[in-house]
Amino acid sequence: MTLDQELMRAIRRDLETRKRILLVSHIRPDGDAIGSLLGFGLALQAAGKQVDMAMADGVPANFRFLEGSDQVLTRPRGTYDWVCVLDSSDLERVGPALNGLGMPDLNVDHHPTNLNFARMNLVDIHAVATAEIIAGLLSELDLPLPLPVASALLTGLITDTIGFRTANMTPKALRLAAEMMEIGANLPDIYHQTLVGRSFEAIRFWGAGLSKAQRDGRMVWTSLSLEDRAEAKYPGRDDADLVNVLSAVDGVDVALIFVEQPHGSVKVSWRSRPGFDVSQIAMRFGGGGHAAASGAELTGSLPEVQAKVLEATSPIIN
Repeated sequence: MTLDQELMRAIRRDLETRKRILLVSHIRPDGDAIGSLLGFGLALQAAGKQVDMAMADGVPANFRFLEGSDQVLTRPRGTYDWVCVLDSSDLERVGPALNGLGMPDLNVDHHPTNLNFARMNLVDIHAVATAEIIAGLLSELDLPLPLPVASALLTGLITDTIGFRTANMTPKALRLAAEMMEIGANLPDIYHQTLVGRSFEAIRFWGAGLSKAQRDGRMVWTSLSLEDRAEAKYPGRDDADLVNVLSAVDGVDVALIFVEQPHGSVKVSWRSRPGFDVSQIAMRFGGGGHAAASGAELTGSLPEVQAKVLEATSPIIN
């Protein structure tokens, strides 16, 4: 993607005059959300800007090795005159981190289901990660790219491509990863911290889900209840990336995981092989994402949501 120069000029004008900047990303943040937030935020700070960074759920433990993660708030503080949302296809996914702040000034994202909800929208559906777009934006705005920024952006690239192995990988993304390594970002360490290393609690949580795995032809799924989480003592509200394990099952085209949430809702994650677009199903349930990786959160009990979603998903592989 060649960045729109008129849009770049508008963003540059904004950043030259705005005093207090807020960057936010989505609930249950993944590595791209965190890497994009820290990458843009730390670069702006290095340029002398006053920047707050916020995510409603904070930074998960396995990403706290990144410099700047201790700055991330769960709620904004005070008032801001410029607000940017990163790696979120809609405002609902941001959660309470934007409460009362009105329309964002800038939306930076790579999801095909993005709703272009901000005053300015920098959306590139061909980018492998939002971190890739941020890297281009920093270059266009002549913002610094010190080691902590390079490490954050490489984290976004690695995690959103599951270690450079998703179907949307490009030579451009690999070259960008190499550039971040040349600055000093430690690829082996980031890879281990984000994709390989697991807490004992996460492994026990996986065990609960794997013991309940089911298969119907070329579709596999499982569920994780609040009781499973409590017994494993797993602190997060996500699936500890178990869905990526399910998607590796031989002969499976679509994998799903249902994760029970507090207050009567269920988080659903889909993964699919090339040729199967699960984003359209996710959108039917108020979610979104990519053809090969999407999610939604539905109100209802775990059995109710599971039955409804499996019924809607099954036709795409039959």
